Amino acid sequence: MASLDYEKAQRILEEILPQSELALIQDSHPRLNPRLVHAVHTIFSSKTQAYREVLLGCTVAKILDESINIRQPYVSQGPRAFSGRTLDEKVINPFLHDKRIPASRGPYLSVFRRSIQFDLTTRAGLRDQEGYDALLTLLEHLESIAKPSNLTNFLECLFLYFLKLREKSTVPLYRPQRLSLNQYEAVISSLLATPSGGRLPVIMVVSAFKTIKNFFELERWNISWQGINVADKAAGVSGDVTITVHDKTVLAVEVTERAIDRSRIVATFNTKIAPGGIEDYLFFLKNPDLSEDIREQSQKYFAQGHEMNFVNIKDWILMTLVTVGNRGREIFLREVLELLEEPGMPQFIKVAWNEQLSKIIG
Repeated sequence: MASLDYEKAQRILEEILPQSELALIQDSHPRLNPRLVHAVHTIFSSKTQAYREVLLGCTVAKILDESINIRQPYVSQGPRAFSGRTLDEKVINPFLHDKRIPASRGPYLSVFRRSIQFDLTTRAGLRDQEGYDALLTLLEHLESIAKPSNLTNFLECLFLYFLKLREKSTVPLYRPQRLSLNQYEAVISSLLATPSGGRLPVIMVVSAFKTIKNFFELERWNISWQGINVADKAAGVSGDVTITVHDKTVLAVEVTERAIDRSRIVATFNTKIAPGGIEDYLFFLKNPDLSEDIREQSQKYFAQGHEMNFVNIKDWILMTLVTVGNRGREIFLREVLELLEEPGMPQFIKVAWNEQLSKIIG
């Protein structure tokens, strides 16, 4: 019997899932030959959830120990067999449920007869034989993978399809009644560190601006923002967030997770600030440690009547929450939840919110 390290299995899943989430954000699809693509689509459209959970478990098992016979999920079946049920109960099933990925309520082996092998001898007693044939095709491919890196790539591919299933589902939001300032700092820090294709920073910044508007009763403020990865020119706005009063831009904001250089500053001025006559442009950055050439260039624009400033995202949001007090922090929480509930919001964003709230509140 092969002995598996279940803690390592958990770590593997925790490490690989974010990579698949990033691929989903970027709409990056793995390259598979047409035969495998058809099999993957078949198994992930099957009503028998156990098939895809078997495939996930077998993939993890082979990553843990390449000598395992992934066709034998019962320890009594031979020296290279493994306990598929234990792996599922301890790692696979809890992980899928914890990440809000649609999955079976019980161990996947419960849908099969006892002591079955994943081969053609099992096919006759199954209702969804087409789905099972797809599973066998993918297990055969899994057995042919020799390089550890290729096994990891295959796992990333599987997760991408699991995540697509989650995007079709509805993830209920964790709705705390209130958070302390220390809890806000922990949540915001964690969310800003979560890969989201820029969505989470924009959600936090927009919520803070809406809080300022509501708290200080700035009725003339009109706050508009755009979807992530939508070109500014195509969207017809000056930045990720634009604040206008009577159609006049009073503040344009760009929220970026990436480091910026002088060329980025020049391009922003030439394509947004100068054509729009924007007097106040604000960069929200994760780390506003600016080079000297950026400071010199922004000072030149200041002399021309265009002020360009740079601020740390987390620090600004926290200072805003300090300024508006308890009532304002309640407004901020409400605004965040409203944005998270907007139609089209990716489910993984909601999962990230839930996970961070669970960590600090329990």
